[in-house]
Amino acid sequence: MLKGFKEFILRGNVIELAVAVVIGAAFTAVVNSIVDNLINPLIGVLFQADSLDTALVISIPTLSGGMAEIRFGAVLGAIIAFLIVATVVYFVFVLPMNTLKERAEAKRKAGEPDPADPETELTVLAEIRDLLAEQRAGAGRHTD
Repeated sequence: MLKGFKEFILRGNVIELAVAVVIGAAFTAVVNSIVDNLINPLIGVLFQADSLDTALVISIPTLSGGMAEIRFGAVLGAIIAFLIVATVVYFVFVLPMNTLKERAEAKRKAGEPDPADPETELTVLAEIRDLLAEQRAGAGRHTD
């Protein structure tokens, strides 16, 4: 039972997932700080409010006699946070990775071996076959 648990925990996918969750949480804190301390105050100035949470609030009466609030500013803040995350993810991760992938593909097409493609037994055997065929063809020409 413990052996199986150890194998599960030490799998590469589990470790990578744990690292991704930790990095994601740290990244979320950075994005939230940018939104709360930079974006919200700037947009709040436009709406003469301290933050988006208090901007564009509509109060409506409830059946019980109280008031309910619809907070459009908070929704706008969530949309801006999403756009910031999407922008950072694209320009920091996706764009550089696509560029590297395109360069590797261009090198592969130019005839350089791709280090991600390991040589298999089949490719080695095919190379040996081709070399033997060349040697036989060369030996046949020299026996004049």
